[in-house]
Order: sequence, then C-alpha cells, then structure tokens
Amino acid sequence: MGDPAGCGPAITTAAWEKLQADPDLTFYVIGAPALYADRVPVRKIASPAEARDIFSDALPVLALADVPDVRPGQPDADAAPAIIRSIALATSHSLEGMADGIVTNPINKALLYSAGFSYPGHTEYVAHLCTNPNEPAPQPVMMLVGGGLRVALATIHIPLMKVGKALTVSGLVELGQIVNRALKQDFGLDAPRIAFSGLNPHAGEQGTIGAEEQAIINPAAHALRLSGVDMSDARPGDTVFAEALSGAYDAVIAMTHDQGLIPVKTLDFWGGVNVTLGLPVVRTSPDHGTAYDAAAAGTTRADSLIAALRLAASMTLARTNAA
Repeated sequence: MGDPAGCGPAITTAAWEKLQADPDLTFYVIGAPALYADRVPVRKIASPAEARDIFSDALPVLALADVPDVRPGQPDADAAPAIIRSIALATSHSLEGMADGIVTNPINKALLYSAGFSYPGHTEYVAHLCTNPNEPAPQPVMMLVGGGLRVALATIHIPLMKVGKALTVSGLVELGQIVNRALKQDFGLDAPRIAFSGLNPHAGEQGTIGAEEQAIINPAAHALRLSGVDMSDARPGDTVFAEALSGAYDAVIAMTHDQGLIPVKTLDFWGGVNVTLGLPVVRTSPDHGTAYDAAAAGTTRADSLIAALRLAASMTLARTNAA
C-alpha cells in the first residue's frame, strides 16, 4: 500500500489500467478498497489466489482494517500501523509462496516512527521479516535499475565525510558476492561482469589522490576474482557508467549514494527501479518517495511503479528458471 496519503493509490490504479490485459503481470494490493474505488473498478479478495481470475476486470484488493480516511498530500500518523501491517503481510505472502514477490509503494519513515517502527526503512524491515532464526540474517543490498544501468551501492544514507571509513575489504567482498549471485539468480546472467567505481577522482591515480582504492577497493576486487567473481579494480567514477552502458560491465558497484543514483536518474528519471538484493524474496520499489505534493495536485506518474512490477515479474521468472 505504501503511505495512503502519498502517490501510492494514484500510481497503483494507473499501473493496473496499463497492465490489466497482461496476466503475467497480475498483482493485488494490500490496503483499503476505498483508496482505489473512485479511480478504477475494485474487487475485494480474501486470498492472493483469487487475484489472477479477476485482474483483467478489476483491481484486486486484499482489504486491511483500520486504514483511516486520508486526503492526498496530507499524511496522517494514524495510518502508520496499517502501513506497517501491509509490509509485513506482503512479506509473509511472498515467503509462504502465495505471492511471487513484493512491490512496495513509497512510505514516509518519519511517520512510521510515531507507531514504534524501529527500522531505517522498508528494506531493513523486510530483511528482518525474512530472517530465519536458524540461519544468518540476510544482508540486503540496494540496487538501482534504469536507463540501461544496474548500480548497487556500497554506502547509502551516510555523510560523505564518513564514506571512506565505512568502506572495508571484507564488506566490499561480501557486497560483490551478493551482487554476483543476484545477477545470476535474479537477472539470468551466466557470467556477470561487475565493476567497482573508485571513491576518489580518477580512481585515486595510484594513491596520489587518495588511498582507498589501493588499500580497500582493489584488494577486495582481487579477493573476489580469486573466488571466481569477474570483478574489476576501481574504475574512475566519471567513466565507469559509460563503460557499463557500452556493454563492458553488467553492473557497477558505486561507493556512494549520489555517485550511483545520479547516472541512473539522469538517464531514466521517471522509470528507475529500486531493487533489494540478498533476500530470499523478490522485492522491488519505485525509485521515488511519497510525492505528497504531486498526490495532492493529481500529477503523479506511474512509470517507476510499472517498471518495478515488470522487473519483479522478470526476476521471479529468472529465479524459477535457475531453480
């Protein structure tokens, strides 16, 4: 559902209108039917199994109780418990095989904190819900897909001044292994080629503009190559994305949030997709926030949600073929 006061209801109904004729892209919404009923035909369902039979005629909605009436663009803290329940229920359905994957509409994390939500965001909460007490906790990795690029992030929402200290050889090795497995399992690539970006200009110029490439990034790349991963040493951040677009690499691991998101959003601002790697379930999301202003003005666009639904279906098929 995402935040019901945000763009979620509008982009969900727009996505259904675009995809309703394709049974391979059947989806259902966990939310309040009233959020969607004034936009498109809606049909309540009691279980996910009912969605496919009605998808071509109406938007299937698995009804949640206690979703307050909200106005687009006016977030309401009373909706926080229902938003959290919708995430938990979607994850449960996917883990139990009732759904093939999860596509999450945007949330306002600050709003959820008022209901006792103790996770930095969707990703960490879904990873927690996927944890098997008898196994190591999954390590979620954020990847952006769009504009012909796949870009995973070594660091996300931390100050730029702290990035160098946050990078470790072991952390980058684990990250490279997760990205390599995901490219095989979720994207159907038999022999993925991955590039590390550099942290410093010109990838440090052999240590003259910074030590992180020589001390951390390149040793991690070496260890990954020894383990069988086709991983480059640090490539200059101003050229590596063009190299990937030309076909030299199947994915880039960027060292910072903006270094990775700028090329994706420049190439495909409206249609980028946020993918979570490293989970036992498929999870994608639009690459934007709640867009309260656009929700209030009625100017939302569903491009990213539609791309997220298509990618989730493609990842599910790749996992099935790899099994």
